[in-house]
Amino acid sequence: MKNSIILAVGLCLALGACTSKDYQNPSTTTPDRAVADADGLIALCNGLQVRYSTGGAASVPYNAAALGGLSTRELVILNQGNTEENNIAQGGANVVNNNGVVRNVWTQCLLVRSNADLILANAGNAVNPGSRSGIIAYASIFRALALGTLAQYFEQAPLITAQNAPFVPRAQLLAEAISTLETAATTLAATSVSADFTAKIAPGINLTNTIQALIARYSLEAGGTANFDKAIAAAGRVNLALPSVFNFDDIAQNPIFVAAFGNRNVFEPTDVNLGLTGILAPDPADRRIPFLVRLTPTATQNRGTAFYTANSAPIPVYVPGEILLIRAEAFARKTTPDLANAVIELNRVRTKTPTQDAFGLGAGLPAYSGPLTQDAILLDVLENRFIELAFQGFRLGDSRRFGRPGPGAVGPERNRNFYPYPRTERENNNQTPADPVN
Repeated sequence: MKNSIILAVGLCLALGACTSKDYQNPSTTTPDRAVADADGLIALCNGLQVRYSTGGAASVPYNAAALGGLSTRELVILNQGNTEENNIAQGGANVVNNNGVVRNVWTQCLLVRSNADLILANAGNAVNPGSRSGIIAYASIFRALALGTLAQYFEQAPLITAQNAPFVPRAQLLAEAISTLETAATTLAATSVSADFTAKIAPGINLTNTIQALIARYSLEAGGTANFDKAIAAAGRVNLALPSVFNFDDIAQNPIFVAAFGNRNVFEPTDVNLGLTGILAPDPADRRIPFLVRLTPTATQNRGTAFYTANSAPIPVYVPGEILLIRAEAFARKTTPDLANAVIELNRVRTKTPTQDAFGLGAGLPAYSGPLTQDAILLDVLENRFIELAFQGFRLGDSRRFGRPGPGAVGPERNRNFYPYPRTERENNNQTPADPVN
């Protein structure tokens, strides 16, 4: 990644106090100068990715994986001395307003959204139309990721940066993410990205594919037949052969590897079945399992592998199987379910082999042979989402959306539904709502 001035610029915008009359650090800049031209805006775009995806245990990928996995028994605590993560695994009232995992997701996503808003508001300062198009697309992707992640774990969140900013429901967060992406898609279709933008932006993210993939993701989450149709269409526009990833190196390290899977100190996958039991347990022949976990780890090895095997291992923004399963679920959930097409898309995941997948993630299983009913097909979709998207932070939201047993139910599969608002927000924003009960 491009880690020179980017980190300093991102920190400057977050703190708002990087300069003084007496001395200016030559490696930093002021917000007004940073957004004055294309070069500054592109540097800030790179800073969005740095803030979102790096920083080890402070990053969004690490904390989202912890929240999604520890609350659903996908992951298990290795050392109870990691109090914040251990409290997430305990769930319920053990998760309080000063929990660091909850706070990191909240704070980092709000900072990413705020900085993306700044970039988008000043994108017109990029004179070259192709550079402006790339800036809008890139900032829109991270704005949507921030809003979508907040909607995954919180019932409400602010949409603007302001003193005592009002909160909006998660449905509005999702709608705003979708609208932002649709605007970016229109801009990108009208004006191709310039060579100058491509040369200066951190490599890895395919703008066109990622925009459509995220429209599909958040439209499915938003629900309703109109959104299901939108999810199906957007997912169908994603070229599954072209990966889109967050890249890392020995300076900007893969956060889940460096903070968890590269050691045996924090958490690891619960077992080779990914914590799934009964009807949701993986088929023993599923070829995704040895990709995701070590079947026989040594005493010093973390069981987890997946996309978190080295400092420099890239993390997908989305995997091809997610896109296919979005189509399968959306077809099945329409007011008039299209079960035939749902099974077609489901089978594209079930029968896909590792060599047929851009990341080597393939089940290699027989086609679906269960009942042709909505409930049965959706259950198979859910099982495949739990496996295909393991350790990516989706399991809590999936469990909720599919109506699996939650807190207070018999045989609960998750220990919370949503998380409390961080104390730092409550003490500085009098608009903060009451915390959810669970």
